[in-house]
Amino acid sequence: MGILLALDAGTSSCRTVAFDLTGRPQSQSQQELTQHYPRAGWVEHDPLEIRDLQMQTLRAVLQDLGDRASEVVGVGITNQRETIVVWDLATGEPIYNAIVWQDRRTTEAMAALHAETGVAEMVQQRTGLVLDPYFSASKLKWVLDHVNGARAAAAAGKLAFGTVECWLLWSLTGGQRHATDVSNAARTMLYDIDRMCWDDQLLAMFNIPAAMLPEVVPCSGVFGEIDGLGGIAVHGMIGDQQSALFGQGCLSAGEAKTTYGTGCFLLMNTGECRAESSHGLLSTIAWQFGGGEVQYALEGSVFMGGASIQWLRDGLKIIDTAADVNPLAGSVPDAGGVVLVPAFAGLGAPEWDAWGRAAIFGMTRGTTDAHIARATLEGIAFSVHDVLAAMEEDSGVSLRELRVDGGAAASDLLMQIQADVLNTAVLRPQMLETTAWGAAAMAGLGSGVYTSVDEIARHWTVDRRFEPAVDADHRAAKLRSWQRAVDRVRGWAKEDDIETQ
Repeated sequence: MGILLALDAGTSSCRTVAFDLTGRPQSQSQQELTQHYPRAGWVEHDPLEIRDLQMQTLRAVLQDLGDRASEVVGVGITNQRETIVVWDLATGEPIYNAIVWQDRRTTEAMAALHAETGVAEMVQQRTGLVLDPYFSASKLKWVLDHVNGARAAAAAGKLAFGTVECWLLWSLTGGQRHATDVSNAARTMLYDIDRMCWDDQLLAMFNIPAAMLPEVVPCSGVFGEIDGLGGIAVHGMIGDQQSALFGQGCLSAGEAKTTYGTGCFLLMNTGECRAESSHGLLSTIAWQFGGGEVQYALEGSVFMGGASIQWLRDGLKIIDTAADVNPLAGSVPDAGGVVLVPAFAGLGAPEWDAWGRAAIFGMTRGTTDAHIARATLEGIAFSVHDVLAAMEEDSGVSLRELRVDGGAAASDLLMQIQADVLNTAVLRPQMLETTAWGAAAMAGLGSGVYTSVDEIARHWTVDRRFEPAVDADHRAAKLRSWQRAVDRVRGWAKEDDIETQ
């Protein structure tokens, strides 16, 4: 008997999922999150909407559980990472919208830092990250520099900073706990992942007062009771991609997964040893259990995964729902020579080109919406290939299989394309809610329901295995076309007048 809840505060939606102790979903509720694009390259969310939607879905699941709601033994929070919220400690009101990880408004500021001798190397050595607008520090600096009175209020200790899980914990506990976990702290570009502390030199470089930073805690533990829910408490917090790695049962060094969500995120567990990358990947903290050793991971990020499919729906309007991409793309045997580079938010790993932009190449009069749809799926798969190739170079491990999850992993066509591009088996689990399950399982550890990770790992089972089905010459030709296209989009928006980008 027992129920674990996961609050999944993602980029496109807020969800609550209830699991039994074997990892089987029992109930879920989801609300779509409004996306705000105030200027080209800017992406924002309303923090109050995040809070309210998350509470709505939580209450909906508890209502659906009925009498079984009394079996809830812990809540885990997982979240879109790098997205920042700054709020007034006295009123609890955000002073500005949440600036989302996809946001590129600090591109020029980060380029200026990169030009300073030794800065990029120092940042990478301490944080495992590269100088890019993706991470939290430059977004936080922007808020302090551009919101009237923010910097003075922060210096006076009147403002709090946090990523989304931190904002939710503070809100859900009625302002009783201002804390973040190590997996999210590691994504701020302000946290030393070796010494496990906020870094004074980085805080000074971004001109950020230490007083506004949250306490950093392990991913499992006792974090506080949720107001008005009769003793239900938060026992786990972990960033969404680390949560998926955990939920996929990738608990040993060398095991890897890809999550096909808004973006695509590849993580490889590197154990208690931090792996260094010479191919544009990130060294990051995977997790830390209460009182235990830190586990590290190598990570590569593709900024536009499922969001590229959303663009087909909302931008081009060639599909009505995201699921419609599969029959449309499957209606043609190939992309007809069309290559789509989904660099709508710049190029992530291994390129890290904030000036890159999306493009479609190879169109003719015979090109149809079906070819563009298939090229979009291929563009996602090619982007994942580039990250995995870099990961194999850095780790010295040739992966025999890749575990996959996320909404787009439900697409048989995309998973087969992925196996063909990688020349590697792709394993899809029976239960795709691995991000939510990872947070719920972390709460199970924090509440004492589970006494070891082995209890959690045994619940992972395969639904389908996708094997490569194309020959080496075909694969090589497709990858050559892809690389030519990537070469052409590099630096596309690097012009004097950023206002037009």
